[in-house]
Amino acid sequence: MIESDLRLGRAADMIPATMTSTKIIVVLALSASLHAQAVKSSQGPPVSKEVEAAYPDARALYLDLHQNPELSSHEVQTAAKLAGRLRALGYEVTEKVGGTGIVAVLKNGDGPTVMLRTELDALPVEEKTGLSYASKVHAQDDAGRDVPVMHACGHDLHMASLLGTATIMARSKNTWHGTLMLVGQPAEETISGAKAMIADGFMKRFPKPDVGVALHVGNNLPAGTVGITPGVYDSNADSLRITLYGKGGHGSSPHTTVDPIVLAAKVILDLQTIVSREVKPGEVAVVTVGYIRAGNKNNIIPDQAELGLTVRTFKAAIRTQVLAAIARIVKGEAEAAGSKRAPDIDHNEATDSVYNEPALAEKLRGPLEAALGKDNVETIDPALASEDYSNFVAQGIPSLYFSLGGADPAKFAQAKAAGETLPSNHSSLFAPDADPALRTGITAEVAVLRNLLNSSREELQKTLASREQ
Repeated sequence: MIESDLRLGRAADMIPATMTSTKIIVVLALSASLHAQAVKSSQGPPVSKEVEAAYPDARALYLDLHQNPELSSHEVQTAAKLAGRLRALGYEVTEKVGGTGIVAVLKNGDGPTVMLRTELDALPVEEKTGLSYASKVHAQDDAGRDVPVMHACGHDLHMASLLGTATIMARSKNTWHGTLMLVGQPAEETISGAKAMIADGFMKRFPKPDVGVALHVGNNLPAGTVGITPGVYDSNADSLRITLYGKGGHGSSPHTTVDPIVLAAKVILDLQTIVSREVKPGEVAVVTVGYIRAGNKNNIIPDQAELGLTVRTFKAAIRTQVLAAIARIVKGEAEAAGSKRAPDIDHNEATDSVYNEPALAEKLRGPLEAALGKDNVETIDPALASEDYSNFVAQGIPSLYFSLGGADPAKFAQAKAAGETLPSNHSSLFAPDADPALRTGITAEVAVLRNLLNSSREELQKTLASREQ
């Protein structure tokens, strides 16, 4: 007896003996319907034979990359693995673009140039997923510290999706025409890799893409689904490193010092009032202090303290307002504490929000719905996460950056019913439901690329121009 028959059998066993035959038929039919819905939910959208054929190699790469992650700007082996596989498929591959970046080009007659981009890097996070293939890697970061390394943001699944897609596109050149450009970008997590590739001549050394495509996996959607966000996709991001200067001394004589730890505490609390008391209600802004570093012994007041901030906004005016408020508060508190030296505010990382061309998003909704099922393509709100794909958009590459569901469907439903959330990207527990998510990523990317690469440049230009009318 198959599992569904067993479940129906259990349902029949639970029917009271006094129930009529008509009611029994209704109960069994309802049970069968609910079971069918559960099976459909757990399996996700139908998968084509060509995706199944490409899947084993993509899955093998995913497992390899997950177990062997590399930090930003150090993705030497990661880039080599992806480059070697793309070269074997017939792509013309250029390595070491902007550091460890790769660009793979496959020309297939006249038509538009379409870019598909993935990220290469992992994060300094200790994996605690308990997976049999969990990362146990440690590496030295740029400061020389030994840190654990994990693909806590899903870039390993992005690369595996790109490989599966690249395989299908190379094996089915009769289904599209034009130039397919695959980009493996380093250092996304430090929002520096896209700039480095552009500075290394990306727009001059390779054909300029008419359209760009990228995706990002997350637990905000169940595996088997994708999300489209026309317009602003994510937030502006600004990273600040603030150094507060005090006067060190013995912990037993605080009156002879200017305590930078107390000063840091005041600054941290005051920063929380920016969003709650200065930003207009309804506008979006986030100010998070991610770390504080000060001192090394309990009875010594240190000379200085360092804070690390991340700031997220959607609108340029709000971004300017929040950054100015941070500077005002930090300087004001330092002066009030009697610091003899003004604080340093190092704006060390920044990237703009990613913008999805609305007309392009609507054009590609159709092929995604056809490939995945209409119910598996959602319209979702902008996210407060950030990333540096916006640098490619700023180079005049109209794009669609879409979301890929990564959550186990059953766990997603349970969490939603309980009002809880699953581990997010950057968590030590982040583990996408790889098998359905990877298949869906490949299916979605192929559907989008084929649609774009069966259009002429003129058709794409007409589509993009329609947003202005």
